[in-house]
Amino acid sequence: MTRRLRVVTVCMGNICRSPTAEVVLRDKLAAAGLADRVEVDSVGTLGAHAGEPPDSRSQAAALRRGYDLSPLRARRLEPEDADADLLLAMDRGNLRRATQVVGEHPGLSLFLAGPAGGAEVPDPYGGGSEGFERVLDLIERGADEWVERIRELLAASGDTKAPPGGSGT
Repeated sequence: MTRRLRVVTVCMGNICRSPTAEVVLRDKLAAAGLADRVEVDSVGTLGAHAGEPPDSRSQAAALRRGYDLSPLRARRLEPEDADADLLLAMDRGNLRRATQVVGEHPGLSLFLAGPAGGAEVPDPYGGGSEGFERVLDLIERGADEWVERIRELLAASGDTKAPPGGSGT
C-alpha cells in the first residue's frame, strides 16, 4: 500500500481557522477522489484551547456551507508533526511559530501561498460573524488550489492512483 500524504493546517489556537481549513480541505479532496490518498489534520501553535471544540462561530459559519466541525478537538503543534508532508499556516506569525516547533521544513508554507509570497487568512476570533464568513471564503479558495497541488504531488511521487486533473465531480 502506498503511503498517504499527510497535510496539517496551522493557526494559533486550533479553534477557528485551522479546523475550518482541515474540514474544507478534506471535503474538497473527497470530491476530487483523493480522500483515500491524503490525511488532513489541524493544530494550533499555542495550547491554550487543547481539547476544546472549534469556536461556536466557526462551527455555525461552516455548517451554513455544509461543513461539520463539531467532531474536532483542538491540539497543539508538536515536534512530531514535522513528519507531515505539508504544514500550511494561516498567517506569517504562525508560520514563524511552526518553524520554531518543527524546524526548517520543506513543506511549511502559508495556506494562501501565491506568487507574491502568499496572503494571510485573518484571525476572526475577536470580530463578528462577517469575519468568519470571510475566512471561509479564503479557505475555500485556498483549498481548491491545494487540491490541485496535492494532485500534482501525488502524481510526481509516482502514485498511479491519483486521479487526473479536474474537480472529480
